[in-house]
Amino acid sequence: MSSSDSSNKTLDQLSVQVLKGVGPSMAEKLKALSIYTVQDLLFHLPLRYQDRTRVTPIGALQPGGDSVIEGEIKAADIAFGRRRSLVCRLQDGTGTVTLRFFHFSAAQKQNLAIGTRLRCYGEARRGSSGLEFYHPEYHAIDDQKPPPVETHLTPIYPSKDGLTQIGWRNMSKQALTLLQPNTLIEWLPQAPELGSAPVSLETALLYLHHPPADATNLTSQALLLEGEHPFQQRLAYEELLAHNLSLLKLRQQTQNYGAPAMAVKDELSPQFIKQLGFELTAAQQRVCTEIRTDLKQGKPMLRLVQGDVGSGKTVVAAIAALQAVASGYQVAIMAPTEILAEQHFNNFSQWLTPLGIKLAWLTGKVKGKARQQQLAAIAQHEASIIIGTHALFQDEVVFAKLGLAVIDEQHRFGVHQRLALKEKASADIGHPHQLIMTATPIPRTLAMSAYADLDTSVIDELPPGRTPINTVVIDNARRAQVVERVRNACSEGRQAYWVCTLIEESESLAAQAAEDSWEQLQQTLPELRIGLIHGRMKPDQKVSTMQSFKDHELDVLVATTVIEVGVDVANASLMIIENAERLGLSQLHQLRGRVGRGSTASHCVLMYQSPLGQLGRQRLQTMRQSSDGFVIAEKDLELRGPGELLGTRQTGLAQLRIANLERDGHLLEAVKQDAQNIIQHYPAHVDPLIKRWLADGEQYAQV
Repeated sequence: MSSSDSSNKTLDQLSVQVLKGVGPSMAEKLKALSIYTVQDLLFHLPLRYQDRTRVTPIGALQPGGDSVIEGEIKAADIAFGRRRSLVCRLQDGTGTVTLRFFHFSAAQKQNLAIGTRLRCYGEARRGSSGLEFYHPEYHAIDDQKPPPVETHLTPIYPSKDGLTQIGWRNMSKQALTLLQPNTLIEWLPQAPELGSAPVSLETALLYLHHPPADATNLTSQALLLEGEHPFQQRLAYEELLAHNLSLLKLRQQTQNYGAPAMAVKDELSPQFIKQLGFELTAAQQRVCTEIRTDLKQGKPMLRLVQGDVGSGKTVVAAIAALQAVASGYQVAIMAPTEILAEQHFNNFSQWLTPLGIKLAWLTGKVKGKARQQQLAAIAQHEASIIIGTHALFQDEVVFAKLGLAVIDEQHRFGVHQRLALKEKASADIGHPHQLIMTATPIPRTLAMSAYADLDTSVIDELPPGRTPINTVVIDNARRAQVVERVRNACSEGRQAYWVCTLIEESESLAAQAAEDSWEQLQQTLPELRIGLIHGRMKPDQKVSTMQSFKDHELDVLVATTVIEVGVDVANASLMIIENAERLGLSQLHQLRGRVGRGSTASHCVLMYQSPLGQLGRQRLQTMRQSSDGFVIAEKDLELRGPGELLGTRQTGLAQLRIANLERDGHLLEAVKQDAQNIIQHYPAHVDPLIKRWLADGEQYAQV
């Protein structure tokens, strides 16, 4: 690595190949981890640390802990058991321990001869001959002049095949020598204060790659282990800021295009509200006002409406759609499943056909001549409201005058998909307004980071007449009692859902479990009409079964979790969920929300399989104690983490490298303010920050 290579260049301009030992083949391996430059390497932080700063006497070893030991080899033999292994006995005057190697060479066997003094590092485990170390790291030491022990913690890096920890440490050491005040640019206008004093990037990186002697005290080790050390927090802060900026940049780009200002006097909404036959809740009215104000602007609305199951989001969407239609524009309403799209179509038809509004309907199952007719109605503006699944993205769908896109259950679509709808508007009218709805309440911390490009509205009250749902938790051993409960409810004229879940993400196994339960229930409850619905059935079968249940031609519906986002059946007042401990809280909450839609007292029975693990117990306890979707969502974030909660399709968030939303949520308020400040006063800093932290940040921002 010559000084001329690295002089006058910042670390984001220096290829990793300036480092000794990094040739084209190593560079290729690093590329797989999005490491191209010396700066990228420095931001590849240790996962954890090992404490090799003290030698533990063999007699004081405890099983399960990592330790440094030192001693003399007193015996070395090859043992022939189920697997051949090289076994050495190491002694230090306080005790003896076994070192066992299953993979060894002749040279290694020769080096581990009796009388050799070794220093080893590894985990002591209980074995057949007392405590054993399997494949410890070791090196021979001179008895007269033993080398000093490490003075700092040893970093362990996230890695992949072909990259060793020694290799990582070697590369990081070289990269740190290139880290000078002028080679790493501080893009933050001022270093954030975390804990005590402001922390510079250079100080944080030096400390985290090469923790000094004072890091070996137990307090520092505990903080490092938890990711709560001020220097880790400094980097987490900048990473969250970069993510926030990428979404704000996305919002800015979208808003630069302009959008139709829908300020026409809307005659349709008052007529619609009058014919509903019920008053809107105060929360619905507040959210409608926020949307109305957005739609009047000449820039695209980007609004997320959160509302618990049954809070009346669809009515709010209908009122927004009417404002667009009254202004002469088309509205696309997109749902994640055919069942839900069909429900929206039925609701909107019932509400809006009397007002003289024509609707079109497009899903994968609309084929042939019917499809051509729908496509023509959309292209010629005969239809003002178009409802469908992701079939609406397809190239053949051409809108005459798209002004508003309503996307239901956003967490089922990625950011890319929701933004793809903007391409459907013609260039002369700008981007369509976007209204995104979800019944999966998003914890505040997640909304502030994953949806930083959206304004958020919350419908935080249920319509009058909704009854609270009583939730009980029952061991599967009491299944017969649960079946009896279903019999009693149905004999009184009510209906029940019976949901089967499986731990495997396999549609065929889930379908099989549902079929088994369906057959058992038919035998046990011969007097009842029992239907079956699962993901492997044809779409029209699913729709007709769902319709039969809605029309009360069935008493019990046995289903997989396909009904999570489903159809309103006011008469269904009992929900049984088998193996409830296997589902996430948000999914359980969604399923429970299928009942309690009428005025009858409703019940949800969560059946679990003993023995119940700690996570399962916590989930079921939360469900029993709370029916507030936001409380449940916060708990779900705590138990499962953000990647799983949002689903892997939610771009740009699950790839957090250092930050952790659950742990670092307290930073988000300051991050949000800083992001606004940088965009307004330091626009030139935005792209370098995004590039530093999001390997594919630019592509993401171009969506």
